[in-house]
Amino acid sequence: MYSMPLYRPPSEARSLIIQITEGCSHNKCRFCYMYKCKQFRLKSDDEIKEHINELKAYYKNPDRIFLADGNVLCLKTDKLVSLLNYIKTEFPSAQRISSYSGPLDLIRKTDEELKLIREHGLEFLYLGVESGSDKVLSMMEKGVNQREMIEAGQKAVKAGFKLSCMIISGLGGEGLMEEHAVESAKVISAINPHYFSLLRLVVEEESELADDVRQGKFKLLNPIRILDENILMLENMELTDCIFRANHVSNYLNQAGVLNKDKDMLVERLKKFRESNDFIPMGNDRL
Repeated sequence: MYSMPLYRPPSEARSLIIQITEGCSHNKCRFCYMYKCKQFRLKSDDEIKEHINELKAYYKNPDRIFLADGNVLCLKTDKLVSLLNYIKTEFPSAQRISSYSGPLDLIRKTDEELKLIREHGLEFLYLGVESGSDKVLSMMEKGVNQREMIEAGQKAVKAGFKLSCMIISGLGGEGLMEEHAVESAKVISAINPHYFSLLRLVVEEESELADDVRQGKFKLLNPIRILDENILMLENMELTDCIFRANHVSNYLNQAGVLNKDKDMLVERLKKFRESNDFIPMGNDRL
């Protein structure tokens, strides 16, 4: 039924997943291992319809639908609109359709195309910003720079999508810790998404970054430095009614609030946790 492995954001745990593409059309990020075992492929209309028919046997009335794999927005606009119309016909109970969104795909679409896609049912987008630093984005081969990442996020918001952005703590390593924190805050503030999540870098064996760590080219942050980076990042955030979450399993301290309303409280909690007996640093995360 699915081409594995299959991924979705944590908040889509109860969503019906419809696999529109296989893999990621960019698939060059050095920290990412998710689709390295897959050759990127666009499914045909007949494949997708057969896939949906199979899913209907198990999921009769889903409330939410998540479109996989990595970047469904790489499809031509007319094909994506047609698929959205078909999905809404087959699953009329669905109240929300969402997907990952690569920054390059958002940039390549015109404002009019993005508005059309939104009007035809794709409501919620997840954008992996990862870092706001040009140096970090280049080092990790994200494929865009800071200016382009801001452009991508702002285009999504302008088109009417609900947008969730993610930053990876520690992605700049020891050498770029402060720049990663400050520049990431700058980018998220410029985009001003509806949701912002923060998780911690965990280097997997399947990623190119694992080789950099083994060779000493990339020095992982220790737990204290991760918390210092989180504090610096939040202190530099300027957001309006943005729902913030740092509740991924990788986070040292679960955090939740609204930025900027709860910024002072969130920063103070991190500072107290950093100095508390509840936090016992165990050294860097190692492969």
